[in-house]
Amino acid sequence: MDIKTMLKENNFEFKHKFGQNFITDTNLLKAIVADSNISDDCVLEIGAGAGTLTKEICQKTSEKVVAVEIDKKLKPILEQNLGNIKNLEIIFDDILKIPPQKLKEIFKNKPFKVVANLPYYISTPIIFYLLENNFNIKSITVMLQLEVAKRLTAQVGTKDYGALTILLNFLGEVFLTRKVPRTLFVPQPNVDSAIVRIELKEKDFGVSFEEFSPFVKACFAMRRKTLENNIISAFKISREQFKTTCLNLNINTNTRAENLNIFEFVSLFKELFKNNTKKE
Repeated sequence: MDIKTMLKENNFEFKHKFGQNFITDTNLLKAIVADSNISDDCVLEIGAGAGTLTKEICQKTSEKVVAVEIDKKLKPILEQNLGNIKNLEIIFDDILKIPPQKLKEIFKNKPFKVVANLPYYISTPIIFYLLENNFNIKSITVMLQLEVAKRLTAQVGTKDYGALTILLNFLGEVFLTRKVPRTLFVPQPNVDSAIVRIELKEKDFGVSFEEFSPFVKACFAMRRKTLENNIISAFKISREQFKTTCLNLNINTNTRAENLNIFEFVSLFKELFKNNTKKE
């Protein structure tokens, strides 16, 4: 039975508040899994939907697959579509409300990959949740709104370049693997999408992500403000200290955050906080 018929027979109604846009195109489902480079890896899927992507993932790996789905009304559909799969565990919950330690225990601290067709309205918070909780993640392959995908892969000095761009480059490398037309979803969204793969790997910048992340977010807090004003308003930094540090690092004191590359951000962070200056 095809998924559209299954949804109709179960009287399922799409909920706008959950950002539900299901993939029905088999070639696209296989493309997402191919782009994720799954090969007998444990996998976390966020937003199982009707289980079409879940099934493709489970066919690719014999290791544990955990699918998190917020909409409990999808339970009979997922049971009908995926009931015979032995290596699958479905959790009906909001991924952002699952305690990180619980998720680590589910995977027994083993490394895993993330594969998901993320709801557009909450994709950035989910990515931050995955990055900031010290999970043993090897890679994150997600379907995103095209505009969000552009932010993740943006170049220095462009309007799409922001805190998330910097932090992803701090933790690994980001690849936009393919663009996806809106016509391949049910119901059809108002925007096009893209698949992005984030390869997480250790990089030695000499600072921890936990310390660096709040600093970068503060630098982009108000995009219209200069870097100087954002930092001074967020931290106990004097204007004189900021200007002196920038001159020492050959950074324009009147610049905005989007004009600095990751190495300049790291250097600025180290110089400003080498005396353990604390955020207010």
